[in-house]
Amino acid sequence: MTDTPTYGFDTLQIHAGARPDPATGARQTPIYQSTSYVFRDADHAAALFNLQEVGYIYSRLTNPTVAVLQERIATLEGGVGAVCCSSGHAAQIMALFPLMAPGCNVVASTRLYGGTITQFSQTIKRFGWSATFVDFDDTEALAAAIDDNTRAVFCESISNPGGYVTDLPAVAAIADNAGVPLIVDNTSATPYLCNPIAHGATLVVHSTTKYLTGNGTVTGGCVVDSGKFDWSANDKFPSLSQPEPAYHGLKFHETFGPLAFTFHGIAIGLRDLGMTMNPQAAHYTLMGIETLSLRMARHVENAGKVAAWLENHPAVESVTYAGLPSSPYADRVAALYPRGAGGLFTFALKAGYEACVKFVDSVELFSHVANLGDTRSLVIHSASTTHRQLTPEQQAAAGAAPNMVRVSIGIEDADDLIRDLDQAIARATA
Repeated sequence: MTDTPTYGFDTLQIHAGARPDPATGARQTPIYQSTSYVFRDADHAAALFNLQEVGYIYSRLTNPTVAVLQERIATLEGGVGAVCCSSGHAAQIMALFPLMAPGCNVVASTRLYGGTITQFSQTIKRFGWSATFVDFDDTEALAAAIDDNTRAVFCESISNPGGYVTDLPAVAAIADNAGVPLIVDNTSATPYLCNPIAHGATLVVHSTTKYLTGNGTVTGGCVVDSGKFDWSANDKFPSLSQPEPAYHGLKFHETFGPLAFTFHGIAIGLRDLGMTMNPQAAHYTLMGIETLSLRMARHVENAGKVAAWLENHPAVESVTYAGLPSSPYADRVAALYPRGAGGLFTFALKAGYEACVKFVDSVELFSHVANLGDTRSLVIHSASTTHRQLTPEQQAAAGAAPNMVRVSIGIEDADDLIRDLDQAIARATA
């Protein structure tokens, strides 16, 4: 009898969750383009609807192609299960949905994507939820912001847009001491650069649209469950610890143990919110993940070269890339993000807002789009686009000040990227 082998990341990103199709022998995961699935008999149908048996009912809930993607991402993140959905923003709502209730709050980092800040500061109010924003480097302020109505702590591992890297063990310790889950958006880092669960996170969310897919073709999101949180330790999370009326009084945590959150996400979250990932999107993302480690290594290599060049440019005021030796977070990167600080960062032009607008209109190889994590290099002026709805104070706190430009460095030749930046800066500051 041999021990089960422990596979490396490069192997898991290709094989986790997938087997040759039993019906045809197809080696690539098929796109199961079907809304529904035939039950063996009436007892089988009843068992599925009662959550007594795992299987496929209707593609709003479960789909074989999406199931492979869920298992692959969960494996790479070190979680027990995952639920895929229609977008990164959907994943954030899916993560909060089982935890929150009217009057409850989430304590969130000030360094978040502008759309997330808007979702948390404005949209979730319609559910009766609220958010408190704190600088997560100020651990005393973070601890003080958590109160009796706090149901989660939320941050990004590597923040969008500024590339700030979070001290996850420190934040996790504070959340754990307060008895609330830590939710980490790992979109910018991906599991190749950072494993939040290993650093104490309870849940990990992704916009799979970005680096996981890596080719700018489809949107998607994912929530990964660590399986390590005790949802029954107190009465703060009744959706998971108390009887569920829709399933004849079933208690998710008591019944499913470490998989309670994952089962709730499918049986309640996808059933009622309907934020479903389509199987073709799952297929594209599965193909993208097969090359994740190769792409991320090149993203990091190129970002380091481009950031170092920008840091020495006379028209550039500052560069936020945490992978630079001069970064105040260099030691944190070395300790927690040993494979690098990703490919996303910002830089400030001394000439200000108007120069930034001219700059994004002058690039030729970079694409001016509202996306990140593509194989192509991308650029955007956050203050006039993704963070436009925020106050000047919120923009500055999020790393999207008026004189800042965000770049997502792709996997092209770094020298070509530098030449394009050079000519665009020259035009913008002429």
